[in-house]
Amino acid sequence: MNTPSNNTTKGIRVNMPIRPIVAMRTLCIAGALLLSSSIAVAQQPSTPSAIVPLWKGAAPGSQGTEEADTPRLEVYLPNPAPAHMPAFVVCPGGSYGRQAMEEEGWPAQRYLNSLGIAVFVLRYRVGPKYHHPVELGDAARAIRLVRSRAAEWGVDPTRVGIMGFSAGGHLAATISTHFDTGRPDAIDSIDHASSRPDLAILVYPVITMSDPWTHTGSRRNLLGDAPDSALIDNLSNERQVTAQTPSTFLVHGFNDRVVPVENSLNYYLALRKAGVKSEMHIYQDLPHGSGMGMDNPMWNSWPPLLTNWLRANGWLAARN
Repeated sequence: MNTPSNNTTKGIRVNMPIRPIVAMRTLCIAGALLLSSSIAVAQQPSTPSAIVPLWKGAAPGSQGTEEADTPRLEVYLPNPAPAHMPAFVVCPGGSYGRQAMEEEGWPAQRYLNSLGIAVFVLRYRVGPKYHHPVELGDAARAIRLVRSRAAEWGVDPTRVGIMGFSAGGHLAATISTHFDTGRPDAIDSIDHASSRPDLAILVYPVITMSDPWTHTGSRRNLLGDAPDSALIDNLSNERQVTAQTPSTFLVHGFNDRVVPVENSLNYYLALRKAGVKSEMHIYQDLPHGSGMGMDNPMWNSWPPLLTNWLRANGWLAARN
């Protein structure tokens, strides 16, 4: 039986049990510690099951032998891994000058793995040391490599998608509009496979290289200080969409102050004009660089919307 504490405030007698308050405080402290522990775990880097260079030996166009000169895939397979699972190559953003693994690469990997999807995070080469077409070549090779080794990783080679954030979104949109069906005469058998992604997910993506909507830092790192107008046009992906461009899921913020929302809007309109079934979600206050947005209730609803879209496209089992 609880012992009451008698308090009088302005003539009002209050009977207040002590032990439940103590217990409640203990529970709140324990809960806070548990929450902080969970957050710390969630922010820890993921550990890949394998790291696979895109090429044996030096990559085409390589300018050195350092880690930054070696494009590679970090392989993350779900546990348990379903048979013939879909896969995504994930391209973190970073203005084509770095790769935002902690903010975008690993959170995307963890979310997709939780759905039973194999994830291959692409460590592509970046500027200002490397310029186009090196980045596009890395993305194309990544998709070919996943397809060519699909049996080894338990992946369905007809369901290999691309996911990109910010400048990584531009890279994902570029391979979605500049792919080929494979080169059967190539000496390297990996190059026989198609580089076309089967689905694309673009999160606050850079789409255009043209003013006024481009992200100038990404353009400079990708194309240099004075790119040719024809190259700018070719890599403004809203102008390169065809009926063969893969179905795309887009997410952007209305007030994005880094990459204007017009990038996604214009790409979506081009997809619609080409008859490519796609889906777009514009959030009023989604900030640039928010990754999967799982820690904020204002915009953490879009990953479940993505899950529904993947299911609608036949990429998830009924249990997801």
